[in-house]
Amino acid sequence: MSIPWGDIATFSTAALSAVAAVGAWFAAHRSNKTAEAVARIERARWHADLTPQFDIELTETGSGQALLNVHLNGPDALRQLDSVAITVGNDDMERPLLHPAPNVTQADIDAFVWGPFKFTHGANGTDEHGRGPEPFPLDVGRGQRRAMQRTYPGHWMGGKTQGVWQGEYVGKPLRLVLTCRRGDEEWVIARQLENAPFDPQA
Repeated sequence: MSIPWGDIATFSTAALSAVAAVGAWFAAHRSNKTAEAVARIERARWHADLTPQFDIELTETGSGQALLNVHLNGPDALRQLDSVAITVGNDDMERPLLHPAPNVTQADIDAFVWGPFKFTHGANGTDEHGRGPEPFPLDVGRGQRRAMQRTYPGHWMGGKTQGVWQGEYVGKPLRLVLTCRRGDEEWVIARQLENAPFDPQA
């Protein structure tokens, strides 16, 4: 019986070609995954390098009022932010309303600013609870001021004075969260400012 060497050679060539094709596919697939991973790393690095750098200062002006100065220092490559939204954060206590009453709801508890300062209602579009003003654009090297004021105890707190209320926050910071956007990019930055002792005569 003669051996069909021609057919064997043909099948061998086809098999080797198939193996080579599969190998090339795996190599290309691996190369694409590597390129995607590198691109993600580079994008994350680029995003981190452009993280907004702020100088934030709170200056009390008397009668419980204050001005928050928010200055965008850099980085220079950022150039500008389309939007800066600032909100006041609460302290770390959880406050579920265990005993609802006619004069207080869980919504009141959730909306209340549990901290020493809030933004001034009505100034720069600030909501009624003082949680934060309307977002604003900001260029690198420029700043904006927003009005703030000392908080008062909630209306449900049984006659607690502002002095007693503010005393609970002595040594505890003013917490701020800045949500910054430029195009599709977003940075969320948390900052804490020192809370000066409350002086009811100031």
